[in-house]
Amino acid sequence: MEILALLHKTLSNTAMIGAIFSTISIIGLGYYFRKTGIFNNQVGKILSSVVLTAALPALAFTSFMQDNDPQKMADGMTLLVFGFVIYIALIILSKFFYFKYVGDEQTALRNLSIFGSTTFFSTPIISSLFGPVGVMLSSIFNISYRVFLYSYGYIKMSGLKMSSKNIKEMFLNPIVIATFAGLFIWAFQNSLPQVDVTTSGGAVKQYAFLRIDQTAPWLQQAMKYLAGLASPLAWLSIGATLGQINLKQAAENKTTWYYSFIKVVLIPALILVVLLFLHGTGVMPMSYDVIAVVVLMMMAPAATVVTTYAISFDREALLASNSSLISTILAVIFIPIWIVVLELIQHYFF
Repeated sequence: MEILALLHKTLSNTAMIGAIFSTISIIGLGYYFRKTGIFNNQVGKILSSVVLTAALPALAFTSFMQDNDPQKMADGMTLLVFGFVIYIALIILSKFFYFKYVGDEQTALRNLSIFGSTTFFSTPIISSLFGPVGVMLSSIFNISYRVFLYSYGYIKMSGLKMSSKNIKEMFLNPIVIATFAGLFIWAFQNSLPQVDVTTSGGAVKQYAFLRIDQTAPWLQQAMKYLAGLASPLAWLSIGATLGQINLKQAAENKTTWYYSFIKVVLIPALILVVLLFLHGTGVMPMSYDVIAVVVLMMMAPAATVVTTYAISFDREALLASNSSLISTILAVIFIPIWIVVLELIQHYFF
């Protein structure tokens, strides 16, 4: 009865349902537009280009426009370090998950497994479950995610080699520039020149002059509008790509189901076991909120960014889009299951 009550509570969460419905419905809309001829066979690439050159850089930069006081740094240090460890481990382990695959297929599957849709899929769920604390923890964890996604992920999916010419080309990429600029401002904002800003309550507070959310809200608003395009345009692009294939055949593709199981079930399960071991043995004590946030972030389906990379750089675009669809469906099924598991862990271990 306890499990059923927790499941009912989960399924009654409107924020979670909204996040899931938005993903599926907009992908479906892109699919419908392609099938009915509103989108031609070039729209997927055009949309992905807009996302890569404008929306994602804005999203990456504005995500770092938040306070970074010493207390938050201290509270988030464990999660920050473990985030980098997780992604390094996934880069290594993903090779073994897909050792039977070669070339672009392996590259796409590995990156789809390493990077989930943490921002668009998991964060709204975490916010509804844990409030501001959960959002803060997910933001700190996402620092490592963004660093690797917009550097390692971009390098692998674009095919750039580590030559001096291509290193320069890589660092001139709008997403990479925006990510590291935002990271610099977030990390060193207390050491940067400060300016006085009058808050909505009339109080005067000092902020780093590069904190555009406070010092140049007009610029921040424009970038937020651009950032808001990233998810829907990427989803439309995915749907348009799916519209070129047979969905029945996509569901019959064992590779997409194998990938989806790895991403939604196996990876978060392995990480959960490691976290509980580290916590239980006292090696790295952590709160329940930290464990729950990490698990919910890691069970997110395929990142729209990686799927967009696949479409833009012709890296198994159809496989990536299929995997995004199937993993999203599986994630929808497993969200309440994972939340119930986490609730039981809190009940029995914390």
